[in-house]
Amino acid sequence: MTDPETPDATAPPARRRRASSATSEPLIVLDHVDKWFGQLHVLQDIELTVHKGEVVVVIGPSGSGKSTLCRTINRLETIDQGRITLDGQELPQEGKALAALRSEVGMVFQSFNLFAHKTILENVTLGPIKVRGRSRAQAEERGRELLDRVGVGHQADKYPAQLSGGQQQRVAIARALAMEPKAMLFDEPTSALDPEMISEVLDVMVDLAQQGMTMIVVTHEMGFARTAADRVVFMADGAIVEENTPEEFFTHPRSARAQDFLGKILTH
Repeated sequence: MTDPETPDATAPPARRRRASSATSEPLIVLDHVDKWFGQLHVLQDIELTVHKGEVVVVIGPSGSGKSTLCRTINRLETIDQGRITLDGQELPQEGKALAALRSEVGMVFQSFNLFAHKTILENVTLGPIKVRGRSRAQAEERGRELLDRVGVGHQADKYPAQLSGGQQQRVAIARALAMEPKAMLFDEPTSALDPEMISEVLDVMVDLAQQGMTMIVVTHEMGFARTAADRVVFMADGAIVEENTPEEFFTHPRSARAQDFLGKILTH
């Protein structure tokens, strides 16, 4: 592994540090959010603001609350205290309003969650047709554009089982983008992939970041955090311990907890 303080000058342009497209306008705001699972306090007084066009990477040890935080933003997990707003609107509790909110926030999971009995193109067009009211022709035209964009356009008529894990995850990203979301949430999108497939998914995510998509990414991929993030948020034991630019976080972590975490992962 390269020295964490030395940028990789051999990295292709898509992997190098991007120019931020973030604005000063908040898009996602978590305000004093708490969440319990029984006696376990999994989110502790979380305060986090993500601005339009910003890429926030959330890292930390297993069990620190990263995935739970991600899942509260579109109410896959409910919160017990505090409030979460998207573009100034508090998250709805249920029903059609909640479905509408979820269509504004794309989510890509560790598991691909594709419909096995539908073709790749059908997976991508289902949401725009059913939720957005697009015609089949419109949805298919846009779906093919997005599949081309993530590099699997030639697989449009195949079924998920006929694709590699990396290809399926890129389809999952295209499916989320087809809903024209205001933001994208990624919950450890590469952790189920073989090592050789990880970079093809990360490259798609870097491209999204460069094009200004607002993103919250929970990941163990420190290279992605360095090259694509505007801000790194470090969590431990259900709390945000520190947040900073990638350069400052990786070279000068302020907390002992972050120093210990980085010391373990960057020396292997």
